[in-house]
Amino acid sequence: MWLRVFVLILLGSMLYGCETMEAVSDSLGGIMDPLLETDNAEPPNELTEYVAELEPQVLWKETIGVGNDGMNLKLAPAVTAGKIIAADREGLVQARTLSNGELAWESDTEKPISAGPGIGQRALLLGTSDAEVIALNLEDGSMLWTQQVSSEVLATPRAQNNVAVIHSVDGRLIGLEESTGTHLWSYERSVPPLSLRGTANPVIEGDHVIEGYASGKLVSLRLGDGKVEWESNVVMAEGRSELERLVDLDADPLISDGVIYLASFQGGVFAVSVSDGQMIWWRRDLSAYAGLAGDWSYLYLSDDSSDVWALEQRNGATLWKQTDLHQRRLSAPAIYKNSIVIGDFEGYLHWLSQVDGRQLGRVQISDSPIVAKPLVVDDVLYVYAMDGTLAALVSD
Repeated sequence: MWLRVFVLILLGSMLYGCETMEAVSDSLGGIMDPLLETDNAEPPNELTEYVAELEPQVLWKETIGVGNDGMNLKLAPAVTAGKIIAADREGLVQARTLSNGELAWESDTEKPISAGPGIGQRALLLGTSDAEVIALNLEDGSMLWTQQVSSEVLATPRAQNNVAVIHSVDGRLIGLEESTGTHLWSYERSVPPLSLRGTANPVIEGDHVIEGYASGKLVSLRLGDGKVEWESNVVMAEGRSELERLVDLDADPLISDGVIYLASFQGGVFAVSVSDGQMIWWRRDLSAYAGLAGDWSYLYLSDDSSDVWALEQRNGATLWKQTDLHQRRLSAPAIYKNSIVIGDFEGYLHWLSQVDGRQLGRVQISDSPIVAKPLVVDDVLYVYAMDGTLAALVSD
């Protein structure tokens, strides 16, 4: 079934020597856990004391089952109609009230959930390791339908205009009717022999679906019928070995004012036009896979060494770089008031200045990694850790 070989992410540093690759090759037989630590990995920076400029406060904290159950999965909470909804690996789905975390409804699907939830008009969408898509009723969590797809789903399903878009690990983008699960269309790209475990979440922009691939290709499809509007080889693989040629577009695209911003592992950070896929600018020297955040003028990201960057949106120039959290396996950043917030592998949330990247405050909400991008709703920050800890926080 598996045509892809997945590479270990060694504490965020994914450049291997020959001896390491031989060891990995000897042990490959399925999906490798990308959170495994190894003796030759560069150690993470220890947290140091500093004078905090703000004090984060936890409003409430609950636990959603087993969380990711120690696996590298795209389980991230979603918000709709005054509720935050999260799922765990064993199939438990809970909807909780944003204001106080009280349980609104709960559903036990008994499925190995690997991605989601995604929010549609009436359906809550989840992907599984058994190559299924599950749709639950947003109001009460009751089952609406299930649909078999071609392989495991590691990207959060997206939906708009009664079309649910699914990206499976074998390279297929699939359009399903949100209300019934009926197959509408599919698009397929070949997958390189070596890639990161995971796929970028598709982004729906108007009537277009934007998605990046492990080959470095970015595509735009029509939402209604899956027809190709444009394809762009935004990153070209270089090098002699499969590892050197790995240019996975695993980070979720960020779209703002007609421009797509995207980060690639070993392929740089770049901006392309939504209308035709033409390159606007390219920062070849950066490598990232966790995702981006953006405000009116700047992009924020953590690179594959967990250094945090602020770049100008108009040309990709560096505003600042912050190395205090080096190799702490950071999540994608979220913008919160006048700061950015980012999670790390020990369950800490870090507040950084948007102006210069300095540390403003931090709080530990779990002793488990935070890999999901924090959510911000009405000046409240919501975060989900790998052990199932779901928390709401505020700061000045």
